[in-house]
Amino acid sequence: MSLDGYVADERGNFDWAAPDEEVHRFVNDLSRPIGTFLLGRRMYETLRYWEDPPGLDSQPSVIQDFTAIWRGADKVVYSRTLERASTARTRVERDFDPEQVRGMKAAAKQDVSVGGPHLAAEAMRAGLVDEFHLFVVPVIVGGGNRALPDGVLLELELVDERRFTGGALHLHYRTRVT
Repeated sequence: MSLDGYVADERGNFDWAAPDEEVHRFVNDLSRPIGTFLLGRRMYETLRYWEDPPGLDSQPSVIQDFTAIWRGADKVVYSRTLERASTARTRVERDFDPEQVRGMKAAAKQDVSVGGPHLAAEAMRAGLVDEFHLFVVPVIVGGGNRALPDGVLLELELVDERRFTGGALHLHYRTRVT
């Protein structure tokens, strides 16, 4: 997210958030234990690139690594407009059902991740988010798609932080049980 809290600017651009190799390796390590990605349609449309990146054999190892992580995980896409998924190990659900996700989390042998700010907001409101991994990019975009929703109050505990050479910052929080 930008320093002022957006994941995309007012025109929907997020090219300013492209990770350098150091950040990408860190994201790969965070993603490795994920068995299921829960995604909103727009996030899925962005991430499906990783199903078959062009020229994969000649790409840097960090790209090949994330491609393997993506391909190895299940994906659930929440969308009322997407007719069918174009990636393997992917199913489309029309509506976000918190009870279904609770059951999925309880039965999961690996981590479940939520991607996309609108879907994440629904998960936060339903009390389904245990941890937050926020990447702050040193740019101010002045408006757009907010990273965190209005109307949600959660007490968080800082677990870890990491500064990257390029100026990005990773903040890892756990929800505080009261």
